[in-house]
Amino acid sequence: MLPGEDRAARRVLLVCLAAGATTLLDQAVLNIAVPSMRHSLGAGAEDVQWIVAGYSLAFGLALVPGGSLGDTHGRKRFFLAGVAVFLIAGVTAATAGGPGALIAARLVQGAAAGLVNSQVIGTLQDVFHGQDRGRALGLYAVTAGVATALGPPLGGALVASLGPQLGWRCCLLLSMPCALLTLASAARWLPPPRRTARDTSLDVLGLALACGCALTLMVPFIRTPGSGGEALLWGATVTALAVALTAHQRLRARRGRRPLLHPALRTSRPYLLGTAVAMAQFGASLASALVLTVFLQEGLGLSALLTAAVTLPSALAMGLASAFAWRVVRRIGPRTVTLGLALGIGAALAGAAVALAVPSAGLPLACAGVQVLTGAASGLTVSPNQTQVLHHAPAEAAGVAGGILQMTQRIAAAVCLSAVSAVYLHSAPPSPGGSGPRAAYALASCVCAGLLAVALVLSRQRGAALKAALRSDPMVRELDTSHGHLLPHAPTGRPPVAPSPPEQRSEA
Repeated sequence: MLPGEDRAARRVLLVCLAAGATTLLDQAVLNIAVPSMRHSLGAGAEDVQWIVAGYSLAFGLALVPGGSLGDTHGRKRFFLAGVAVFLIAGVTAATAGGPGALIAARLVQGAAAGLVNSQVIGTLQDVFHGQDRGRALGLYAVTAGVATALGPPLGGALVASLGPQLGWRCCLLLSMPCALLTLASAARWLPPPRRTARDTSLDVLGLALACGCALTLMVPFIRTPGSGGEALLWGATVTALAVALTAHQRLRARRGRRPLLHPALRTSRPYLLGTAVAMAQFGASLASALVLTVFLQEGLGLSALLTAAVTLPSALAMGLASAFAWRVVRRIGPRTVTLGLALGIGAALAGAAVALAVPSAGLPLACAGVQVLTGAASGLTVSPNQTQVLHHAPAEAAGVAGGILQMTQRIAAAVCLSAVSAVYLHSAPPSPGGSGPRAAYALASCVCAGLLAVALVLSRQRGAALKAALRSDPMVRELDTSHGHLLPHAPTGRPPVAPSPPEQRSEA
């Protein structure tokens, strides 16, 4: 049963889930088709980096501006515009005749996807309340995770069945029918635009500084600096922009004007720690999936279709684990995220052990078994963590809070994809076979396990912060262990709701 008080709310949820699945499937489905696309277009190594990572770069840059625009001017018009541009850019990318046209189309498409997803998060927080909000945000996170996990299998199947010349183009068109359906449904079912921010003035300078920070953080990991001096220049630029953004936000708040980063977000330790958990988990998950794909195809010489079959159990396991995650949350509260991260660490280490010990004949099957553990770990982590993080966002900053969460995940993805793939590529020999690729994959898996261990420590710190707030803040009335939320007067921006009887308990 979908959450929602009436049919209209459930229709809004379906539109939002379709939008999330459409935009994130399009990003994931292309990865496995990169070799055939590169050969078909004659693209160089740097072209491929921008084709693959440019989408994420533009996606991340559009999230915070999109969330702020939705908060100040209403969400529906930006949702519809984003889906329409996404659709047009997707068709342009699929029919591109060269690397330059494809890169440009993917950048535009990524920006449109970021605009859409920032409206999705804000819309769900506007329409749903209490326990229904947690379930709606959880379903969105699950849908996004499953779409991301299903991308490689679907891409592999298309390339294998249609051939390398046509297969990668069809990968880019795969989400277009869903985009058309989403556009028509959104025009009919989304609520009319309304402003959720009391101050509707747009912090243009704050937006420019935030986008500049994200851009200078992500670009060096997409296009590796050619020298140490260039890397130092990028680092100095990021530091300067971050200092300027912080000073500007404080000055704007002192003048009584609405800052881009709501004060409640900057001062909420649970929000900040939960965002850091999401960054480490998201980056490790994408990096692990990419390295596995490269290892299976280039290290073991498997076909795209067989590689897709190995990665498919991860998507299935994530969907099943997500369906049961809320039952676990009701029993152990926010420790569900910690449990999922611990399982993810075990899965990464198991993958390293399998790569080193299992004979070649049984290695694909063993890797598929490890993918079951990986998917289950993601199912226990992603949606509960996102729900806990966004609970601490005030209503007037719901779009910005969701945009910041997703933007930081994209930054983490750019960093982790570059770093972990570099670990594998520098350790693996250029030709398939032998023990070299196995050792390289094992090393990369251990790096991913280390990232998840960092997330585990941060998750435990967040739990301690919640307990400390419960003890020290007299305005906090209880720790809702059924969903891992505090019920305060602030920083959520919503009045506290008295708890219902145990069997019908609700959250604020």
